[in-house]
Amino acid sequence: MQNLTAPKRRVQSIDVLRGLVMVIMALDHVRDFFHKVVLEEAGSAATGPTDLATTTPFLFFTRWITHFCAPIFVFLAGSSIYLMSLKKTKKELSLFLITRGMWLVIVEVVLITFSWTFNPMYNLIILQVIWAIGISMILMGLLVQLPYKIIFALGLIIVLGHNILDYKAVNEGLKGSAIANLLYFSQFDIIPVADNHVALIVYAFLPWLGVMMMGYCFGKLFAPGVDAAWRKTKLLQIGGTLLLLFVVLRFINAYGDPVPWGTQPRGAVYTFLSFININKYPPSLLFLCVTIGSGILFLALIEKTQNRFTSIMNVYGRVPMLYYILHFYIIHTLVVIVFYLQGFDNKDIVSKGIPFFFKPNAFGFNLWGVYAVWIFVVAVLYPVCKKYNQYKSTNKKWWLSYL
Repeated sequence: MQNLTAPKRRVQSIDVLRGLVMVIMALDHVRDFFHKVVLEEAGSAATGPTDLATTTPFLFFTRWITHFCAPIFVFLAGSSIYLMSLKKTKKELSLFLITRGMWLVIVEVVLITFSWTFNPMYNLIILQVIWAIGISMILMGLLVQLPYKIIFALGLIIVLGHNILDYKAVNEGLKGSAIANLLYFSQFDIIPVADNHVALIVYAFLPWLGVMMMGYCFGKLFAPGVDAAWRKTKLLQIGGTLLLLFVVLRFINAYGDPVPWGTQPRGAVYTFLSFININKYPPSLLFLCVTIGSGILFLALIEKTQNRFTSIMNVYGRVPMLYYILHFYIIHTLVVIVFYLQGFDNKDIVSKGIPFFFKPNAFGFNLWGVYAVWIFVVAVLYPVCKKYNQYKSTNKKWWLSYL
């Protein structure tokens, strides 16, 4: 029987960090929709910003900083599961995780896909981070029955070892099937669903499951009764170790990321960008080290900080699901408005080679325009999130835990 008397409290530093990555995440999605890209020159919106042959340092940074969002969010989701385990029995926790995971998959397929495409026919179903979190939660609903040390060992094996699958000698014969792509190998692979309907696998879920498992084990540091000074020391040690591991493995250039870095013909700045240009699809070990390591150091520094910044980020971090859903719909609605303001008409709503409605080739703004839209979107969401957080804090309705 789990401890049912643990005090109900939220860890502010976790909410602040979660809120920060949610705010940064919106920048990436605004860029996806609003950055003016000529596809023949810059490639797809998903890969162009980090293409060292065509990008600029400003564009690279705009994309690179958003790399921190998904791994930190998934990691903290695991930590929240551990803290939840202190207040629920294993049976209660398992049931909650399985049902919430199923709900998240439905949200991804129905609500998030439509917010991306605005295509009511759902010809393209996009499986992204919410899908990966949902599947991982379903599996965590089973894994939480295991002892803590087993969960830690399995999570560590996945996170440290999954890049072995990048080697041809290991993956030969494994790649190619839909199941294999869903598990690990997908790099924006498409699988047929029905006539004229396909699914785009953006997030293969196995590495993200490992991240959630490690986040679950990490949550133990935030259990009631843990000394704050001791926790800060551990956070600094863990975060520093992960960043050191990133530097060492990246410098060696032999394991931890499928794309090695190298000297760039465009100069030292681009060589540095090559060094930090790490793989997100699927997330490499080095990608996870630098992003989660930095997040853990942030937790160590922010725990006792109380100011306007932490207060604002705390609001976003306490209602991440509502924020996530709404920000897509706000962004794409703004896209429709700008679409007509820029002189496009109905014949341009659907564009060949572009899965998103109302986003024809060469639509949008330069990067300064992207940042302006991002600030607007985040600002509009603040009072909505604050109001919903107040409602959620004073009501105990069961459905609130799913949104």
